[in-house]
Amino acid sequence: MNVERWIRVIAGTFVLVSLGLGWYVSPWFLLFTAFVGLNLFQSGWTNWCLMENILKKLGVPEG
Repeated sequence: MNVERWIRVIAGTFVLVSLGLGWYVSPWFLLFTAFVGLNLFQSGWTNWCLMENILKKLGVPEG
């Protein structure tokens, strides 16, 4: 899998986990869902993603 697919998997996992935690533990965990959404939004506008840089340094192929 390439970097873009890993980012989608990681972001989706974070959203689902934080929604579950928000439902079962505390509604404050929904702020983490908002944080992930804001990062996806800014990534779309600026074409820069911290997770992309991290994955590249870990050796995940780009293309």
